[in-house]
Order: sequence, then C-alpha cells, then structure tokens
Amino acid sequence: MNLKTQITKIHYDKNAKGISFGILKFLSIFYGAGSRLKNALYDNNILKSEKVNAYVISVGNVTTGGVGKTPVVSLIGKYFISKGEKTAIISRGYGGELSNKQINVISDGKEIFYNARLAGDEPYWLAKNTTGAIIITSKNRIEAAKYAIKKYGVTKIILDDGFQHRKLHRDIDIVLADSEKLYGNENLLPAGPLREGKEAFRRINRMVIVSKNTDHTKADKLAKITAKKMKIPTIVCYTEPDYVYNIKTGEVLKDDSNAVAVSAIGQPEQFYKFLGNYRITKSITFDDHHRYKESELPAGTIITTEKDAVKMKDFNRDDIYALKLRTRINIEELLNDKV
Repeated sequence: MNLKTQITKIHYDKNAKGISFGILKFLSIFYGAGSRLKNALYDNNILKSEKVNAYVISVGNVTTGGVGKTPVVSLIGKYFISKGEKTAIISRGYGGELSNKQINVISDGKEIFYNARLAGDEPYWLAKNTTGAIIITSKNRIEAAKYAIKKYGVTKIILDDGFQHRKLHRDIDIVLADSEKLYGNENLLPAGPLREGKEAFRRINRMVIVSKNTDHTKADKLAKITAKKMKIPTIVCYTEPDYVYNIKTGEVLKDDSNAVAVSAIGQPEQFYKFLGNYRITKSITFDDHHRYKESELPAGTIITTEKDAVKMKDFNRDDIYALKLRTRINIEELLNDKV
C-alpha cells in the first residue's frame, strides 16, 4: 500500500488514530489557517474575484477524491448547448502532460485535438462525451475564460472543480457530495479529506448528493436532511451501472463473464461493487489519474471505468471493456431560477 492510499484510508476512517494521524492532524492546523485566511480576504472584499462577460457556473466539491463530478459537468454542458448557448468547460487539466501554465484548447466543440495522455483523462472524457462544448485546460481560469469568450463567443462557462478557485467570479456554485463517504472523518487536509472548513458551506448555492448505488433511499434522505439543516437547495444525482462494453468493438459483455477489474480513480470501491453481476477474479487499483502502460495489465478480460478506458484505447489488445454508467439528475431543477 503506497503513501497516498494509506492517507486516503485515514481520510475515510471516522475512528482514525495513531502517530500518523496525530502528525497529519497537527499539519491540518496550518492548512486550516491558510484556508480560512484566504476565504476571509475574499469574503471581506480585500481580495476581489474578477468577473468576465459570460455566465459562470462552478461545479466542485469540498473533499478530495472522486464524487462523480465529471458526468454532472457534462450534463450541464449538454443542457446549455441544447438551449443554443455557446458553452465552454474549463478544467485545470490535472494529470495531463500538457503544461497547464498555458491555455490548451482540447476541443473546439467539433474536433478533439489531444489524446487523454496529453489532455488528462477527465478533460478528454468531457470532450468525447459533451459534443458541442469547447473544452479548455489551464491553471489560469480567468485568462482561459477570457480566451473562450473572445475566440469562440462563449456565453456560458462551466468551471470543472472550481469551488476553491475564488479568483474568477461565478454566478452559481454547485457542490457535490458522495452519499456513502460524505465528508469522511470530517478533518481538514491532510488529516482528512476536507479542502475547506465549515465557512465554505456559506458559499454554496446548490448541493448535489451523488448516489452511486442501486438503492437510492439513503441519498434521498441525506438530500432532505442537508436541505433542512444547511438551508441549501439540495437534489440527488442518481448514478447506476448500465452495461459493460468492449472499448474497441462496442460488444456488450455477458453478465456472468470472468474478468479482472482495474481502476485508477479517486474512490474505486463503488466501481467494484457495480460489477456484482460479473465473476471478478481480481481487483487492481492504481493511484488516481495513473498513466497506464500496457505491460501493467494482466492477461484476460479486463473491466475498467470509462475514465480509465480513454487511456487504454490505443493498447494492442481487444479484451478491454468499460463500465457504462447511467447518470440521472434534473438539470432544470438544479439550476432553477439562477440562469
């Protein structure tokens, strides 16, 4: 078990203790002080967010790790495009080989210019699954937004993982939480998964509880509790397994097939649970955003996530399958009268 995996295990252990946790807890004091100071400077208009000439929607989370944010970003993008809005999705481009110190146009809405290795798995997935959206990666979200407006006439901008990026003004802040893991041990980084303290919840305009399950009872209850306790409009995003398909031929894999499950995502546990209808002989988990080498993969049928599959599509083998997820969320209810 590598260091990152060990720390993640601590983050989601509500009874975490020991020397390692004690050291991380001590370090979180300094992280929290820095986070609170930054937020106080923005909240009191000492530091000011810059507005651009477009409507900006941030989709993010208050914890580290995957909560199912990327499909929601895509669905919001599709919604605006269906309304005739020129739409751009701006991502930091984490995990891609392109320098995010510059502005990288991954897709102009018609053509994809970079592969997953260069663009990053999430921006590439967004480009493949959000036809018509301009996909840009850059560390400088303000300049990327201005570029999208000037170059493409963009009217709607979606910030992928933008909640903590306060330099760019947004018109609505949407935050997602995993219905199973929620806020882990409820400690700030590095002792826990929280990127910010309780003060962050005052900035949230919409909360989304992501239910990665076939039984959504818990998520529905959590949404009602969150809305009542935090006084934040809250809805549920339903994520369910659909089918498993060959990434080269599109052939659907039979339910009772033998396979090895492989993933490199923030929270892989639910992915493995979704494969309950298959005879999974082994599960292999790599670090989040891992860059695969063909030699790392075992022989035989492999089932992976769609985000991982984009990094395997050029491998010289025809036995790699991806799990297609079905994501349901009421976008009009989510955006409501904010747009």
